[in-house]
Amino acid sequence: VLDQVVKRFGEHVAVDGVDLQISQGEFLAIMGPSGCGKTTTLRMIAGLEEPSEGEIRLNGKRINELKPWQRDTPLVWQNLALFPHLNVRRNVEFGLKMRGVGARERHERAMNWLERMGLTEYASRNIAQLSGGERQRVAIARALVTEPEILLLDEPLSALDAHLRVRMQSEITQLQKQLGITFAYVTHNQSEAFAMASRVAIMNDGQIQQIGSPREVYRAPANHFVAEFVGSNNILIGTVSALADGRVTVETPRGSFRVPTPEPAPARGDTLELVVSADLVAISDSAGEHENVLTGELISEEFIGSVITLYIDIGDGTVFRVQKQQHELDA
Repeated sequence: VLDQVVKRFGEHVAVDGVDLQISQGEFLAIMGPSGCGKTTTLRMIAGLEEPSEGEIRLNGKRINELKPWQRDTPLVWQNLALFPHLNVRRNVEFGLKMRGVGARERHERAMNWLERMGLTEYASRNIAQLSGGERQRVAIARALVTEPEILLLDEPLSALDAHLRVRMQSEITQLQKQLGITFAYVTHNQSEAFAMASRVAIMNDGQIQQIGSPREVYRAPANHFVAEFVGSNNILIGTVSALADGRVTVETPRGSFRVPTPEPAPARGDTLELVVSADLVAISDSAGEHENVLTGELISEEFIGSVITLYIDIGDGTVFRVQKQQHELDA
């Protein structure tokens, strides 16, 4: 539990009154732009930074003043921070050695984790002889060999190539499910967070803007920042002109739109922001008899595998994004 946690560095407020509960056994991803406070939050949980205000509790026990080695919250670093002078097995044993575990038990537990991570044959190898993905698994084995209750991960896949990153996403997700250990995972990569986490927290300016399941955050952003940060959302701003039959009519500079009435229901004259996800837009070269129609000029397209993003100028330099499968565009 993070209870009204604040972290200041001089005049700068890096984390500003964060309230966060992480449940036992869940996979929480913390996302946000650079400088939003996500890594500082993780470092406070790990004990590498002490909160300026507020309280951090683990299983109900205050841990604000505990040193990193006194709390059960290992951190897998972005650069992995493996020891180059130790071989793979001794890297994994290191945390156990610091805790005074005997040599035979250290060896057995390290080899058990190397086997679980598919690294048994690499036990005697130097770290420099490993690939990026192999080093990643060694770092996770080193963190998990002490059997912690919570594992903290700070952008652990950012240095990997795209193919290996996807494979490691799958491996980490499966590992978390098998172990039932709580994972708190910091990333700026949306697809990574949404593919792996059971809940996602979006941070900006040191505060949590929204927390929920990936689907909730993607389809129902809580505010303007989340709507812009997550997915490929388009935002239309207008004024409510009518409410009838569970629908609200919004007048915008791009036309009139009828949409389901949001909660809480607005009044006539209120300003609303309509968030239109890029993948929920149909395209046609004629308006026909449809409701909620925008017209514009196709100015460019971006090809990403089977999905294509169209960039459409709808006037005054406003660009509207539409995402379609290749076969839909072909039709």
